[in-house]
Amino acid sequence: MASKKAAAKRGKTAQRGSSNVFSMFEQSQIQEFKEAFGCIDQDRDGVIKKQDLKETYAQLGKLNVPDEELEAMLAEGKGPINFTVFLTLFGEKLNGTDPEETILNAFKLFDPNGTGFVNKDEFKRLLMNQADKFSSQEVEQAFAVAPIDVSGNIDYKSLCYIITHGDEKEES
Repeated sequence: MASKKAAAKRGKTAQRGSSNVFSMFEQSQIQEFKEAFGCIDQDRDGVIKKQDLKETYAQLGKLNVPDEELEAMLAEGKGPINFTVFLTLFGEKLNGTDPEETILNAFKLFDPNGTGFVNKDEFKRLLMNQADKFSSQEVEQAFAVAPIDVSGNIDYKSLCYIITHGDEKEES
């Protein structure tokens, strides 16, 4: 019984993760992305591969695109690029969200002991005084969804997930 419940929960989580990308766009935008995907997927097998990209570039008049450039594009998908992955990549680009690993690595700079936590007050000070300075209101908005423990520490691994996948509380 417990294993069925765990499997059901895993299924729900996987579904939420994949369906979340579709909630980022209007239905008309998704249709436009489908059309674009269809234009790039030259062999109509549902996956964009290097040959598909070469043929697409050739149709646009750009011949002899280096394989390294094509492989770098495909590597952004971290696996086969089906329509959901394609949509996710565009969602990240359009919404300005860095990949989860990039965000995690940034937080790790503020966690030299590798605890998985950063102090809320210290992090607030940094946000308000470094680089693109946040206002007090912007910091409070960010902290509203941040998982902060009773000691005032932010669980930045969970926060990175929320940033890149959305907040489960918002979907309920």
